[in-house]
Amino acid sequence: MKPINPLRLILIGVILAVAGWSGTVITSRYGMATPVLPATALATMGVIVAITLILGIRVLRWRNSVKPNSTAKKTALDPLLAARTLVLAQACAYAGTVLLGWHVGIFLDQLRIWSFRSNQDITWLALGMAGGGLVMIIVGLVVERFCRIPPEDGDTKGVDGKPGRATRGEATGEGEYAYRGD
Repeated sequence: MKPINPLRLILIGVILAVAGWSGTVITSRYGMATPVLPATALATMGVIVAITLILGIRVLRWRNSVKPNSTAKKTALDPLLAARTLVLAQACAYAGTVLLGWHVGIFLDQLRIWSFRSNQDITWLALGMAGGGLVMIIVGLVVERFCRIPPEDGDTKGVDGKPGRATRGEATGEGEYAYRGD
C-alpha cells in the first residue's frame, strides 16, 4: 500500500471547504438549515479515533517488542489485523479531511454573518466538527506510521558495499510499504 500523500489531503480539504462554503450559501439563500453535522457526530468521531488508536498501538507494540539485535523471538502478529489497521488509519485520515474541509467552509461562511446573528451555535458546532476532523487526520497519519515495517537485516541487494537498487515490487527503504506499482 502507498502511504498517504499530504498534498492530496490538502487538496481534498480545500475542495471540500469550497463545497461546504457553497452549500451553506445555497441553503441559507433558500431558507434551509445549515448543512452541519449534529453534535452527536463528535461522539462517533471519538469512537472511530479510539478504535484506530487502540489497534495502532497494538501494531506498534508488536513492532517494538523485540530489539533488532536480540535473539528473542517475536510473537506473531496477524497480518490481516495489521493490514486492516493500516486501511482503517488511512480511512480515518481521509474521512477527517472531508469533515475538516466541509466544516471549515461552513465556519468561514458563518464568520461572514457573525455580527448579524444573536445565536452562534452553528458557528461553534462547525468549529467543533472541524476540530474533530483534524484529530481524525492526525490519528490516522500517526497510526499509519505505526504500521510501517522496519527493514530486516540483509535487505539491501547491493554488491561490494554499494547501496542496492530495489527491484519492482519491493520496498526501497526503511519504513516503506511493499508496493507492486501495478
